[in-house]
Amino acid sequence: MTGTFSFDDALDLQPVDDTVMRGRTQPDWANMVGPFGGITAAVLLHAVELRPDRIGEPLALTVNYAAPIADGEFDISLKPARTNRTNQHWIAELSQDGDIKTTATMVFGIRRDTWSDDESRMPGVPGPEGLTISGPPLIWVKQYDTRYVENPFPTEDSEPSQSSRTTLWVRDANQRTLDFAALTALSDIFYPRVYLRRGDFFPAGTISLTTYFHASGQELENIGGDFVLGSAHANRFADGYFDQSGHVWSRDGALLASTHQIVYFKG
Repeated sequence: MTGTFSFDDALDLQPVDDTVMRGRTQPDWANMVGPFGGITAAVLLHAVELRPDRIGEPLALTVNYAAPIADGEFDISLKPARTNRTNQHWIAELSQDGDIKTTATMVFGIRRDTWSDDESRMPGVPGPEGLTISGPPLIWVKQYDTRYVENPFPTEDSEPSQSSRTTLWVRDANQRTLDFAALTALSDIFYPRVYLRRGDFFPAGTISLTTYFHASGQELENIGGDFVLGSAHANRFADGYFDQSGHVWSRDGALLASTHQIVYFKG
């Protein structure tokens, strides 16, 4: 099946048996080594979305990038570890020729009408209209319309920054409607914070990424293909690793997702 959007092509999965789905990497989503980590996370989440025994909507996802994924086919094995009355726990493994490349755990749940409040505060920033489209010189970045509010991707003559924070507006380049898979990919939209702090480029990559979903599917559908605002920062760089925390808000200030990851670097 060929989707209307490049993103849907990357999500295309076919059943091998009752526990395994098969997919294929897409050139549009290539990164420096293997595919963009966000698209890998999105494919793993979508594999569970396709299961007939899945209940509810995504609440949490943790992806561990064990080894680079080569171009070509891959298999995703899925196991429902436990199903409770209102939530369900999943374990997933992505492999190529029997070699595990990525592992993941996911929690899906049934959302209920309860008291709610949003303590997060979206930064007071100008809207995306009128901002310049820019981003890292990577193939997968072309799939997005990214407009930086502060600290865009460093250039060769950039100086080290005292702040690790980046804030940007982003949407699908073809304005594909936002859903959980797309929000999953967006949770990894931020380039490594160490590039900003050091003003330099060297090998760096996500080892583990966790995303918490705060919005319902209907809320995402209402956003359509509009921009969302993302902001990320690091807390500590040490011994070849750093953490990275991010938030994604709708244009009207509702928190859609919060993300955390640990990243290795060699600089």
